[in-house]
Amino acid sequence: MRHSVKNTQMTLTDTLGLGFMTFAFFLGAGNLIFPPFAGLLAGEHMFTAMLGFLITAVGLPLIALIAVAKANGKIMAMLPVFAATALAIAIYIIIGPAFAIPRTGLVAFEIGARPFISDPDTMITVAGLVLNQAQLAYTAGFFAITMLLALFPGKLLDSVGKVLTPILLFLLVGLAMSVMMVNGAAPGVPQGEYANAPLVKGVLEGYNTMDALASLIFGMLIIDILRKKGVTDSASQTVYLIRAALIAAAGLAFVYVALFFLGVSAGDIAQGAQNGGQILTLYVTHHFGQMGVILLALVVTLACLTTAVGLVSACAEYFNELLPQLSYRLLVVVFSVICALVANVGLTSLISISIPVLMSIYPVAMALVLVTFLTQYFANPQFAHRLILSIALLFGLFDGFKAAGIDTSMLNFLPLYDVGMAWLLPTLLAVGYCLITSARAKTSQA
Repeated sequence: MRHSVKNTQMTLTDTLGLGFMTFAFFLGAGNLIFPPFAGLLAGEHMFTAMLGFLITAVGLPLIALIAVAKANGKIMAMLPVFAATALAIAIYIIIGPAFAIPRTGLVAFEIGARPFISDPDTMITVAGLVLNQAQLAYTAGFFAITMLLALFPGKLLDSVGKVLTPILLFLLVGLAMSVMMVNGAAPGVPQGEYANAPLVKGVLEGYNTMDALASLIFGMLIIDILRKKGVTDSASQTVYLIRAALIAAAGLAFVYVALFFLGVSAGDIAQGAQNGGQILTLYVTHHFGQMGVILLALVVTLACLTTAVGLVSACAEYFNELLPQLSYRLLVVVFSVICALVANVGLTSLISISIPVLMSIYPVAMALVLVTFLTQYFANPQFAHRLILSIALLFGLFDGFKAAGIDTSMLNFLPLYDVGMAWLLPTLLAVGYCLITSARAKTSQA
């Protein structure tokens, strides 16, 4: 009788499977709406804006996953317990009920329902609030189904997800080929901040994908999956996670580049569009007709649903562990109801509301990734982590206040404040201070 032995080596097929699974984690249907709109607005500055977008929407999640691997899944270990918990809670709320989950319902409505409703903008008054009637009914049904699937999870959802990701990728490849083969409109005149600072605007636009925040959670999830597969050695976990991250990054870059070109070449097709979801639908309608719209609507709706269920379940599980007195099922119901309510601010409004929050929290995530790679060079890693992240948060809040429209003109003297990156120089100075003092301490000890 042969005894089973844990195998710490994964086959090429397993590694590719892990990479595509990581890609599927990141490719929520919500990610499809930002590149087309950015491409349309960037116009002649599309390449510069796209480079900035790829830095934060692809490069940063990739580096963050590697950082999580380097820290053996304990990327917040140097922070006080309350600070690490507060940061984790903030990330779960942002990628959960505050923004990312409601966005899945809104993207499903924009792409999966709006094109088939004769009058999608009829407004009604409910409890003193003026709401979109069709959107209200759709999101109520969408999150009711999300709640039921999250309450009774089974293999059906996993199976649907495994089928949907290849189909969605196939559709995106088809879109990419059409963009290359069809003569689109010439790039337009750059609009808004894309005219003066396209690179920085692209970097800030990449925040909207929320993938750098999600990667801090996904990295720990992937390490747990590797452990279950028998990969228990930390060095091997790091190698496989890096390979998976590279596969996912390549897939995301392909999708984003194709959608940027789609947006910049849309021209009159995208006239009147207020977000990337509408641009995508208008483009598919023009080039592929009603059958293309139906197929896109079906796949995107189901992809949004699987993403919503996965995120609701993940949030409910986390807060159930944090507060055991609140049951998983109660949290699923509460989060589903909150998401349905938040969704009715509308996709364009939700994106604009999320920007100040992301401007505040993203600097912390980027600083956390940076100090994780530098930990071994700090004489006092705990102090360095806490100082650098505190400074990133403080100046990130200034950027967030400005994005929210709060008068912070007294801070105009700060470098890069005018482009929404006041956090960058102070954070780098704090890193430099910690490295210099650490080098001096090591020299004096020698």
